[in-house]
Parts: sequence; structure tokens; C-alpha cells
Amino acid sequence: MTMTRVFALVCLFTAFATPSLGNVRVVDGDTLKIDDQSYRIYGIDAPEIGQTCGAFACGKEAANALLGLVSGQRVTCEAVEIDRYGRKVARCFAGQRDIGAAMVDAGLAWAFRKFSLDYAAHEDAAKAAAVGVWAHETSDTSPPSEFREEHWQASAQSSPQAGCPIKGNISDNGRIYHAPWSPWYSRTKINEAKGERWFCNELEAIQAEWRAPYWP
Repeated sequence: MTMTRVFALVCLFTAFATPSLGNVRVVDGDTLKIDDQSYRIYGIDAPEIGQTCGAFACGKEAANALLGLVSGQRVTCEAVEIDRYGRKVARCFAGQRDIGAAMVDAGLAWAFRKFSLDYAAHEDAAKAAAVGVWAHETSDTSPPSEFREEHWQASAQSSPQAGCPIKGNISDNGRIYHAPWSPWYSRTKINEAKGERWFCNELEAIQAEWRAPYWP
């Protein structure tokens, strides 16, 4: 085996290795950060924190549920792929518990059927049991992907830089970006004299070394 081949295999193993417990933070109902690495939980799509499902604060409930699952647990994530934002899309476990399955079982995440059917049966069972969002489903309850698209389009048209609605804010907590669906978006003001700025997409913000806000 050539040295080039060995190096490639080492890099592949490093990129997809399962981490041991580190500093685990919740970003939202389907995203974790362990130390400096972000993980998007594979196969699910949880409501955004600022999203409501009828009168039910489903986004906050989903983030709180994920926080409850990982608190005090050894959290491991097995990467499936790396997405366009540099996050590892991964199957994550709190102890032996499959976090993706637990979130869908509780009715606090959709099975992300566009990319995977792994949790489709879990979603069907949650719907039948009318738990989580399915207990509060109304005509204005929309999947998170539709919620994000709606808020992106509205904010992109009204932002000072057309098509660039993400707000990059500087605070005591660091350089944090807020997408249009963030619950803190409307009250975040941009002061360009301080170095705050607008971004056209999340990848641009991440590459500039800004981060998404943590929950809570």
C-alpha cells in the first residue's frame, strides 16, 4: 500500500471517528456541538427553536428534549457524511439510546424522509399516538424545512443586503450568527462599526468563524 493511500485512509478514519464525551452543547432540536465539532443528527428534522406548532412551542420543546437526553450522559456520534456547512451528519447516542429515534418517538422531530427512511416508522407511530407536535397539529403546522424556507424568503427580501439576511452579532458570548428562523433574530441589531455584519448563507458565516447560538 502506498504512503498516499495510507494517508488517505488515516484522514478518512479521523473524519468519521466516534468521539468520546466532551463538552456537549445543544444548538437546537437536531444539532449538537461536542467540543469544537458540530453534529447534525442523521435522519431527523426537528422544529427550529423559534418555530411554533399551533399554540405549542414545538421548537423550544424539541431543544429542551434534546438537552434532557444528553445531560449527564456519555454522548457519542457516528458520522455518516459531512454536510455543506462542515457539520458531521451523524447517528448520535446518549449512552445506548439512539437520539434520533428518541426525538421522533416523542413527536419532537420529523423523520427527514427526503434523505432517510430510517425513522419513518417511528414517525408513523408518533402520529398514531398523537404525541408532541402531532398532539398540536393545526393547519399552520409545517415541517421545519418549509418553516425555514418561508422565513428565509421573507427576510432575504427585506434585509439591507439583498439576499443576505443572516445577522452576525458580536457579544460577550462571542461572534454569533442568527438565521431568520432564530428566536433572537428580530431583536438582533447589526452595528457594522463594531465589526458586525450580514451573511448570505450559513456556510459563509461558519467559514468566517462565527457560530450558531447555543440553547438555552
